[in-house]
Amino acid sequence: MIASQKPVIELKEVKKYYGQGDATAYALQGVDLCIQKGEFVAIMGPSGSGKSTAMNIIGCLDTPTEGEYLFEGVDVGKLSRDQRALLRRNYIGFIFQGFNLLGKTSALENVELPLLYRGIPAAQRKTMAMEALKSVGLENVAHHTPGELSGGQQQRVAIARAIVTNPLVLLADEPTGNLDTVKSIEVMELLRSFNQDKGITIIMVTHENDMAEFASRIVHFRDGRIDSSNTQGDHQ
Repeated sequence: MIASQKPVIELKEVKKYYGQGDATAYALQGVDLCIQKGEFVAIMGPSGSGKSTAMNIIGCLDTPTEGEYLFEGVDVGKLSRDQRALLRRNYIGFIFQGFNLLGKTSALENVELPLLYRGIPAAQRKTMAMEALKSVGLENVAHHTPGELSGGQQQRVAIARAIVTNPLVLLADEPTGNLDTVKSIEVMELLRSFNQDKGITIIMVTHENDMAEFASRIVHFRDGRIDSSNTQGDHQ
């Protein structure tokens, strides 16, 4: 992978704290992190280490108390709430541990949702959503509801929903947390293929060392700081 001149994600001395004085609680205590376009980064660390707070800031779901967050060189801290929502909608895909699918809605309609928010016409939405389902091997269950699918299938529908907009960055929060080992490996191989074949930058929070091995770099958080950042072997 050739590093681009400008990181897609850059955190500069980012701090996040709550309360004041003696009651101040620090979630992040001066985090510096650069992620280049096309990287696959696993973020690890014990509970309370700050990794989820960092992910929320990267996903424009939260803002730093101090420091800068640059997305493609744009200072996110200077954007309005509406502008951050547009950035999230247009450039970032999300995958959650709990799938977050609408229970009474078909797989196809679940995948269409981000396109609906973008105002894309119905026929085009269906075509794009079906292509996304095909890319995760689920076109044959397009009209099934989540309750008719296995956990692994539900997570693949969630991945299709996250990539249907062709996001620049994909954020995955414990994407294999509710899956057995076989299904977890299937999901990770799928994510790695999107990273390598489509060039989607992936940032994943995980507690599982064997899942982190799929990433090209592992960043460890501890006590609100980055404890280590290690590039792994050749993942191409």
